[in-house]
Amino acid sequence: MPRLVRRLLACATACTLWGGALAGAAVTAGAVVTATPAAALDNSLARTPPMGFNDWNAFGCDVSQALIEQTADYLVSSGLKSAGYTYVNIDDCWMTHTRDADGRLVPDPVKFPDGIKGTADYVHGKGLKLGIYEDAGTATCAGYPGSLGHETTDARTFADWGVDYLKYDNCNNTSDGTREDYVRRYTAMRDALAATGRPIVYSLCEWGVQNPWEWAGDVGNSWRTTGDISDNWTSMLSIAEDNMPLAQYAGPGRWNDPDMLEVGNGGMTDTEYRTHFSLWSMMNSPLLIGTDLRKATPQTLSILGNKDVIALDQDPLGSQATVVSSDGGRYVLSKKLAGGERAVALFNSGDQAQRISTTARAAGLPKRGNYSVRDLWSHTDYQSAGGLSATVPAHGTVLLRVGTDPRAVLAPPLFDTGVTGPDHIEPGHSATVSTYATDLGSLPAATVKVRLTGPDGWTVRATGATGSLLLPGGRTLITPWTVTVPADARPGAYPVTGTVSYRDLVNGRTVTVPLVGSVAVKVPPPAGTSYLSDLPWTTSSNGWGPVERDRSNGETGADDGSPITLGGTVYAKGLGVHAPSDIAYYLGGVCSTVTATVGVDDEKNGKGTVRFTVVADGTTVADSGVVTNAMGGKALTADVTGAQNVRLVVDDGGDGNDSDHADWADAKLICS
Repeated sequence: MPRLVRRLLACATACTLWGGALAGAAVTAGAVVTATPAAALDNSLARTPPMGFNDWNAFGCDVSQALIEQTADYLVSSGLKSAGYTYVNIDDCWMTHTRDADGRLVPDPVKFPDGIKGTADYVHGKGLKLGIYEDAGTATCAGYPGSLGHETTDARTFADWGVDYLKYDNCNNTSDGTREDYVRRYTAMRDALAATGRPIVYSLCEWGVQNPWEWAGDVGNSWRTTGDISDNWTSMLSIAEDNMPLAQYAGPGRWNDPDMLEVGNGGMTDTEYRTHFSLWSMMNSPLLIGTDLRKATPQTLSILGNKDVIALDQDPLGSQATVVSSDGGRYVLSKKLAGGERAVALFNSGDQAQRISTTARAAGLPKRGNYSVRDLWSHTDYQSAGGLSATVPAHGTVLLRVGTDPRAVLAPPLFDTGVTGPDHIEPGHSATVSTYATDLGSLPAATVKVRLTGPDGWTVRATGATGSLLLPGGRTLITPWTVTVPADARPGAYPVTGTVSYRDLVNGRTVTVPLVGSVAVKVPPPAGTSYLSDLPWTTSSNGWGPVERDRSNGETGADDGSPITLGGTVYAKGLGVHAPSDIAYYLGGVCSTVTATVGVDDEKNGKGTVRFTVVADGTTVADSGVVTNAMGGKALTADVTGAQNVRLVVDDGGDGNDSDHADWADAKLICS
């Protein structure tokens, strides 16, 4: 069960309005938004997006004075404070379950022996600021006293304690479901904070229910645009795609908030965390660290502390990136910067490396003969004649800062490098792949050399020229390579990597850039009838935890589900997933039929609504329609005759993915 769902279980009946309202308010990438931007709250705060730390993602209710003070210490000693991280924010569970005789909130004396005032004094002594959490309902999401009806008292209390930031949640809100009620509740705390005279950043956390981007600009300094983030790729991607179309509503003092950072919590790869941080910075999101900094790895700190990327988020113009193009998981985002430059993100949401290409003109820059290009993850400067292209790893992002500085001609030319080849190679077979190295600069590069290697046990042999004495601007060196896959290779995507080196003719320096690509290894299914849970899939994604074989979805860990059960019937075989889910298999044109009994697992006790589809070579060949938990199992049959690939897809049925534990029970594949 997702963390958000666990938090909502603490809400009163009114909180059940959230799921349907949020589904109605959802905005997807590419949607047209026509309302005018909200005005900025006139409190002179958050002129750039707030940066700091919040304890919830890593600690939940396990918050304490010691944790907050140790985090403050580490922000200073690690250099994160100097990088811009200012706020140390306490989330839910910091108080006792009852107010005092005067109606004031009471800090838990065990968790906070010096109270919030003493904790704030310590944090302020480090040159940092303290944040606190409350709720615009009768109780917080974890069941502690809410601020509804107590706004004046609570705001005064926070000011007296020296609080600098308030996250204001939306559980137990007794709402009538109208926008007017939401605006009224959140405006009441805005006015109460203003009356204290203390500068307190005001962060609205109403989950995007009532499209807060349309009205919250003059109520708060930021507003959550979605439900809670989870530490997995599917959650992060979904939230990013919902937040991307809202650029026109953001600006100094008013920010779209796609929730806190998960960087460092372990549910994603470092490549995915770099994408997470890149997109949040391009979207001018508040950057609130959500990991235990006391245990942070050097890789985590290098991501969170990348000042080149942070500078995009903190750019004083405050312009959120817009989507220039998005096709096949290849996103190009462009962000205006105060000095006239543009930040350009080449983002690959797909499961294979892909070439993504745009131009400086398409990104919004004027026509010039040369452009300065800085790669913000490699911290390297280049010059380009206008092209901006890269092969981007699966789930990766290349982040560039592009300008019109005439001195750019003195930098090395930008190169576009990558690997192209067949859709797949079967184990024990060989195929030809090609590397390309294109000089995107306006001047030639000299002594170009290409190297390529495969995984251990693979053979990679060049069958063409691997170098060029002189490569003019705009020209490409293409090298064919024979790649042989070992007979015992398992299905999956394998990296083929290398380097392209070249000499810059302006200053004589040798530059080396990575060469990134991948080769898919696929094996046709055996003849006869096979259970899909016994076959290797080529790719999979899942809304919560991993896809489970012969078990229900369970929770976040592998193999933590129960026997698959639909309508009281237990199935020994099948796939347990959580919407949204997508599992792909290679068929090789030798199969005819997919069959399954589909439904929402009985472990959800009446909850959950999903839709199952089978997609063969891009065409939907079976559709269950909306399936609820109460419906039990439903037979589904798909004709996949001649298809090369098939995908088993589950979506949320249109009402959000609360409790959407979906089963492909007894799923079988018939092949010849």
